[in-house]
Amino acid sequence: MSTKRQMFAGTGRSGSRILRHLAAVLVLAIAPLASAQQSFDHFSTGFELEGAHLNVSCDRCHTGGIFEGTTRSCAGCHSQVGAVLASMKPSDHVTSSEMCSACHTTSAWSPVAIMDHMAVSGSCASCHNGVSATGKSPGHVASSDRCDDCHSNSLWVPAVFDHANITGNCVSCHNGTDATGKNPTHINTSNVCADCHSSIGWAPATTVDHTQVIGACGSCHDGTTATGKHPTHIASGTNCDDCHTTVAWVPANFDHVNITGNCVSCHDGTQATGKNPTHISTTNICADCHNNVVWAPADMVDHTQVLGTCDSCHDGTTATGKHPTHIASGTNCDDCHTTVAWVPANFDHVNITGNCVSCHDGTQATGKHPAHISSTNACEDCHSTTTWVPVTRVDHTQVLGSCSTCHNGTTATGKNPGHFITSRECDVCHSTTAWLPHTYSHTGLTYEPLDHRAPLLCTACHRGNSEPVNWSFPAYQPDCAGCHANEYESGPHRKHGNPDVSYTVSELRNCSGSCHIYTDSTMTTIGTRRSGPEHRISDGGF
Repeated sequence: MSTKRQMFAGTGRSGSRILRHLAAVLVLAIAPLASAQQSFDHFSTGFELEGAHLNVSCDRCHTGGIFEGTTRSCAGCHSQVGAVLASMKPSDHVTSSEMCSACHTTSAWSPVAIMDHMAVSGSCASCHNGVSATGKSPGHVASSDRCDDCHSNSLWVPAVFDHANITGNCVSCHNGTDATGKNPTHINTSNVCADCHSSIGWAPATTVDHTQVIGACGSCHDGTTATGKHPTHIASGTNCDDCHTTVAWVPANFDHVNITGNCVSCHDGTQATGKNPTHISTTNICADCHNNVVWAPADMVDHTQVLGTCDSCHDGTTATGKHPTHIASGTNCDDCHTTVAWVPANFDHVNITGNCVSCHDGTQATGKHPAHISSTNACEDCHSTTTWVPVTRVDHTQVLGSCSTCHNGTTATGKNPGHFITSRECDVCHSTTAWLPHTYSHTGLTYEPLDHRAPLLCTACHRGNSEPVNWSFPAYQPDCAGCHANEYESGPHRKHGNPDVSYTVSELRNCSGSCHIYTDSTMTTIGTRRSGPEHRISDGGF
């Protein structure tokens, strides 16, 4: 009727007459139908008439006089395509299924008795937008529009909070006002709550992410807030993370940096590993040999901390000792070897009990090489025990052979290009003490030509720079006149017993043997062999 009234609304008087006529007809028609409906047991059909359906005439549902096969679903009548003219979903109805009975009752179409969200289609926010249904309050935490992430359709409050769609960080809600925040005794941390707390259960914390903890370890690990040092803990600083990790407290990765005592204060065999019974005799400065990362094996041996002699360890058992082919020596290893490197040895000959050649035989140690000069085996007379090469000196008493076998310009210094031409050996003129000045004695002559007033060079007589003498006056050799015949002063040389006749050069050819002797700068007569004043030699003569 309401639908038909709408259709005829606004038709004026004509419309009113039509409506009154129809009403009269309907009254006459309904009367017998109502009587029949009251007498029919509708429950037997499987569709009990209840609520508002009790007051609906039979023909409103059974159109055309057809009773059997009539739809029993709400949407069969309450829809635009239904055969029955009945109320249907308005255009602003929430998106839902056609199961009207999930929310509506037959007693009254409105208000809705219960909201069955199983029949509702679409997202929560399509209804819960503050218009169709209650939406987020102004103070709602920042979140997405998926209401069912936290709220249930059975009961809006309390919410089962799902943090998955929270767009802000923890502290934006957990600030002590909107939601539970840090309590006054909370440890000093950053505000990244999720690194320790679970969104399922705020307390207790699921883990402690130490990267978010502010302050030193000891500010928490004090035995009250968190586990601290136990009474038997070794003496150390308060930086727990020097040894312990935030992943696992035990085992500790021991860091000795903050240990306040020395090694032996812990490594005493009780608190921590100490010296074993076979440990070499040493001081207690463990760190000079052992590494605090790995105790054994020792990184090195600091011999300044070792007590006793070298061979107390270097006996071939505790540590490397002399090998079977070691040269004959004493037991003071450090006379030759260093504690930094065993090889090469800095050889100290002080404790060598044999002579040089007993080792320096070319097998045990360097010996004479094939080009070595011919010599005895008294190596030390030429070589130094500090440095084998070059030789410190040459002791010619140990050299075998003639001078020229070495002084040949190759093995040793030989004659220079301007040397006096001679086949004599070097030591005729030179000495082994000093090469210069050289000396030579003219043996076999009646006088020494070098004993002239002024020192003469060899080439003054040996003008060819060789052994043959180049005589100025060969007829008078080897006497003085051989060189000085032109310096003969004939006037003063009178013959004995005949003063008017002078001696000839051939008669007085040997000045020094006849009358004259040599002084520093004069030549004087000898005894009484001739009288007269002293005869001085000329500047160019004797």
